[in-house]
Amino acid sequence: MARKTLPLSDSQIKNEKPRDKQFTLFDGDGLFVVVMPTGSKLWRFKYRFEGKEKILALGSYPEISLSAAREKRKAAREQVAVGIDPAAEKKHKKAVASGFVLNSFETIARAWHKSHADAKKWDEEHAKNKLRKLENDLFPAIGKRPIDEIEPPELLKYLQLVVGRGALEGAHRLLYDCTKIWGYAIALGVVKYNAALQLKGILPAVKNNNYAAFTKPKDAARLLQAIDSYSGSHVVRAALLLAPMSFLRPGNLRALEWSEIDFDSELCEIPATKMKMKKAHVVPLSKQAVEILRDLQPFTGTGKYVFPSTRGKTRCMSENTVNMALRALGFSSEEMVGHGFRAMARTMGREQLKINVELLEIQLAHLTKSPNGTAYDRVDLIDERREMIQKWADYLDHLKAS
Repeated sequence: MARKTLPLSDSQIKNEKPRDKQFTLFDGDGLFVVVMPTGSKLWRFKYRFEGKEKILALGSYPEISLSAAREKRKAAREQVAVGIDPAAEKKHKKAVASGFVLNSFETIARAWHKSHADAKKWDEEHAKNKLRKLENDLFPAIGKRPIDEIEPPELLKYLQLVVGRGALEGAHRLLYDCTKIWGYAIALGVVKYNAALQLKGILPAVKNNNYAAFTKPKDAARLLQAIDSYSGSHVVRAALLLAPMSFLRPGNLRALEWSEIDFDSELCEIPATKMKMKKAHVVPLSKQAVEILRDLQPFTGTGKYVFPSTRGKTRCMSENTVNMALRALGFSSEEMVGHGFRAMARTMGREQLKINVELLEIQLAHLTKSPNGTAYDRVDLIDERREMIQKWADYLDHLKAS
C-alpha cells in the first residue's frame, strides 16, 4: 500500500533550513517545493502528458504562497484533463507577452528577411532598408499578431497609413515584401493562403512618370546656387554638392563608403553587390568632387560611410534626406527629386555639351553591353569618362556662377 503524502503547512516550509544539497518537500498530487542550498524555495508541479513525465515551474516561496501554489496545481491538473500541456501553454503565453510568438508576423518576417540576407540576395544596405521599413511601419501594429490571424483588411489599414503620409511607392514595396513573407509562411506550413496577395491592385497605382528634374540651364543654375547656399548639416550639404556631378543613383550615393574612394587615382568603385545591374561600377572623380570629399573626410572619415546617418555612424544617410533638403531649399517634389540629378546630367550633358550618349549611359550604369554585344568592363572607356566627368563638373561651376 502506497504511503500517503501528508500536506505541507506554511510554517513547515517557512522554517525549513537549507542544506549542503538541494532537497524536496512534497505536498501531494504532484506539488512539491525544492529547497536550494542558497535558501531559495521553488514550487514545482510534476505531471504526465502524452505518456511523458514533465515538470512545471510555479514560482518561488514566499512570493507564491502555499494556497496560491495549490491553486496553480489545480489549474494545471484541469489543463491536463482537457488535453492541454501546462508547460507548453505557459511558454506560449510568455512568448505572446514578449512579442516573440513562433507564428507571429514579426517572427516569420524576420526569418524570411534573414534567409534572404544570408543568401546574399540583397546588398547589405538594401537588406537594412527593407527591415527598417518593416520595423517602422508594420511590426508596431501587427508584429505580435499570429500571421494566420491577420486578414487582408487589417494589413490594408496599415499600408494605407503609409500611403497617407505620401509614401505611395513605399507602401507598394511593403506590400510586395508582405506577399513574399506570406509565401514564406505558406512554405513553413504556418498559413494556408497568401493574405497579402489578396490586396493586389487595391493600393493606388504609382504614376509611371519620369523623376522630377531640372533639365534647362536656367533652372539648373538656380538649383546649384541654392545648394551652394545650403546652411544645414555639413554632411547633407556635401551630399547635395556631390549629387549633380557624380552620376550615381541616390542609393549608391548615400551608401558610399570611404573604402570605395581612391584619392590617388581619383576614382570611386561601387561593388557589384550594391549595383542595380549587379555589376561593379567605376566613377571617375572630378577635381571638384575630390575637393568635396577631402573637405568632408575630417568629419566622417573615421567611420564606414561617407554620408552617415544622424542616428549613428553604423548606418548611412536615410533615403529621404536629400529630398528633404531640396524641400528646405524651396524646391517641390514636382520640380526636383534626388534621382533627378541623373536625368539632369543625361539630358543637359547631351543637349548642352554634346556628350556621346554611349558615354553617358555607361556612366549612369545603364549599359552593360557594347554595340557589338560584348560586356562592358567596369573600366572601359575610363579615360573618356574621366574627361566627360570633368567637363560636366566645370559646366556646373559655370552655371552656378552665371
